[in-house]
Amino acid sequence: MQKENCFYLGKIVKKYSFKGELLVKLDTDEPKLFTKMESVFVEQHNILVPFFIVQSSLHKSLLLRIKFEDVSSEAEADVLLGAALYLPLTFLPKLTGNRFYYHEIIGFTVEDKSFGEVGIITGVNDATSQALFEIDRAGKQILIPVIDTFIKNVDRDVKKISLDVPDGLIELYL
Repeated sequence: MQKENCFYLGKIVKKYSFKGELLVKLDTDEPKLFTKMESVFVEQHNILVPFFIVQSSLHKSLLLRIKFEDVSSEAEADVLLGAALYLPLTFLPKLTGNRFYYHEIIGFTVEDKSFGEVGIITGVNDATSQALFEIDRAGKQILIPVIDTFIKNVDRDVKKISLDVPDGLIELYL
């Protein structure tokens, strides 16, 4: 499985028991969706390796307590500490309305209520405290915060996002 066909699920952050159980910090708003998984891809040396799950349950809100099939000791669990977990994109629940996954809006056209067509989304920077749309407008990058009140419509059919941003925000970049 290639990483570009998967989404980041979370990271193994801690051992839970001496029997090889691990705690995973999930990157999701709905952790319950991921308690019944049969398998997951674990990134090891930049390769996604499938691991089969014997048992999993929620542990303190966003942590998933997980027991892998072939991990039965602390030493085997130690090797996996810090590893990222991935699932195929097909496992993501379908979103509707103005809700979207960051990867799905790459290539969408952005239109602002008062400015008009802004440009094309080339990425979403979520490494900052506020996620930002990265928009290309004729070679210039425009950054607009991903804020629910700014997003007026997401049209998946024509690949367009309609925004209503404060006056002057877009012009700062031009």
